[in-house]
Amino acid sequence: MTGRPIYLDYNATTPLDPEVIDAMRPYLEERFGNPSSGHFYGIEAREAVDQARARVAELLNCSPQEVVFTSGGSESNNYALKGAALALRHRGNHIVTSSIEHPAVTEVCGWLAARGFEIASLPVDDYGMVGVADVEAAFRPDTILVSIMHANNEVGTVQPVAEIARVARRVGALVHTDAAQSAGKIPVDVAALGVDLLSLAGHKAYAPKGVGALYVRRGVTLEKFIHGAGQEAGRRAGTENVLEIVGLGKACEIARRGLADHAGHMRSMRDALEEGLRTRVAAMRINGHPVERLPNTLSVSFRGADAQELLRAIGDRVAASAGAACHAGGVDISHVLRAMRVPAEFAPGTLRLSTGRPTTMAEIEGAVRAICDYL
Repeated sequence: MTGRPIYLDYNATTPLDPEVIDAMRPYLEERFGNPSSGHFYGIEAREAVDQARARVAELLNCSPQEVVFTSGGSESNNYALKGAALALRHRGNHIVTSSIEHPAVTEVCGWLAARGFEIASLPVDDYGMVGVADVEAAFRPDTILVSIMHANNEVGTVQPVAEIARVARRVGALVHTDAAQSAGKIPVDVAALGVDLLSLAGHKAYAPKGVGALYVRRGVTLEKFIHGAGQEAGRRAGTENVLEIVGLGKACEIARRGLADHAGHMRSMRDALEEGLRTRVAAMRINGHPVERLPNTLSVSFRGADAQELLRAIGDRVAASAGAACHAGGVDISHVLRAMRVPAEFAPGTLRLSTGRPTTMAEIEGAVRAICDYL
């Protein structure tokens, strides 16, 4: 990595864990069978898929039969929302979500709204937290589904999903949560959360891009999303992506066995980054909940700064994300920062800095120097 910028964008994507690469390698070479084939090569592939499904289930604390492999978090969200809405349309057409969801949820809600569903998009507080009371107040007799993310991808705020699920039970609404950012960083236990549907993305958890999973609680019926030969217990047609499914399974195994250690390391790196900036920059603010926040995520705003210009200036030293995009007509502040009412003098200067398992203290110190040299 010598000569390459310091990578602090782990919420965007993660590198493949070396163990994941090792687990996948045989499926790039001699283990090429179709899991639906009844001969040796097919059985070999089927057993690999089954093992991976069991590993995902162990991370989520569910049955392997409740895990559906998908192409990633976006497909999982699409399948969950469209599948549940269409399957339950005979009961109602009202869906509750929040104003800070990922586009893979908000765009789906827009698609459903164009087809007659009513969407209630709830506000958040200044920390980016959805209020349980607001969710409960939004319920109607025809509410069929609630979709609230487990942790926000921009500011890291962890939502009270378990409490939301408890109030949703009273009206009989299904509960979906997008756990793309939380899995592998904090416990993601579907039993403790009380959810019916949960989305997982491989490339946020040191597995390949292009693979994910959807937890579907036993007894929940979804309208089919992809029709075909009936793979994935008839829920998602298409020959399984064995190579990447194996990678996802291995990544989930690694995440489960090292969850506390990984979280502790990422938190210590994040906190060192925050402290380093605080000691050298007076006009800054931290976005997100001070406690209920992902251990690796730091959303920081610098008063009067332009985050895009900052990132361009230090691009050969640090790779990170901005919370606002500049264009000819002005500045587009992210929908999350707008929903949190981040002050106008701070919002354009927002960086999302996210640490990972490989992050080192030397990298943190280098990033602080690079940012402060610009400011």
